[in-house]
Amino acid sequence: MTSPVAHSTPAWRARLGALALRLMRLRYAKFGVVGAGGTVVNMLVLMLGQEVLFLHIEPARTRLYASLALAILLATLNNFSWNRLWTWADRQAQARPWAAQFGRYALASWLGSAMQYALTLWLAHAMHYLLANVLAIGVASVSNYLANDLWTFRRSAPPTTGSTPSSAPPSPPPLTPAGTERPL
Repeated sequence: MTSPVAHSTPAWRARLGALALRLMRLRYAKFGVVGAGGTVVNMLVLMLGQEVLFLHIEPARTRLYASLALAILLATLNNFSWNRLWTWADRQAQARPWAAQFGRYALASWLGSAMQYALTLWLAHAMHYLLANVLAIGVASVSNYLANDLWTFRRSAPPTTGSTPSSAPPSPPPLTPAGTERPL
C-alpha cells in the first residue's frame, strides 16, 4: 500500500505551479502598471523638454536628443523606485542596498533604454515624436521585464544549512579492491 503523501505530491506540485503562474502574471501586471506610470513621466518630461526647458536649442531635432535623454533618466528613476517598492516587494528582504540594486537596474535597463532611444529617433522620421516614443517604449518593455526579473530583483538563493567546503569533514580514504584501506 502506498502512502497518502505519495498520491498528494503531484497535486501539491500542480497547485504550487498554478500559484507561481498566478504570481508571475500578477508581477507582470504590476510591472505594466509601473511602466504605464513611467510612460506618463517620460512623455511629460519629453514634452516639457521639447516645448519649454530646451526651447533655446535649435534645430528641434537636436533639442529632441536632450529632451529624450532627460525623459528616459527620470522615467527610469521613477520605475526603479516603484518596482522595488511594489512589483518585487516580496524579494526585498534579501535585497542589496538601494544604490547597488539601482546599479543593476540601470545596467539591465540600459539595453532597453538604448533600444527605445534609437527606435524613437528612427520612427520620428515617419511619425510624430510622441507616437514614435510610445511605440519604442512598448518594444523595450519586454526586454526590461525579463532582465529585471531574472537579474536585478532575482530571488536570492536560500542559505545552505550545511558545512562550507572549508569546514567539511575529510573524505574517507579510498578502498583497495579487497576492501582495505590503502597505506599512506
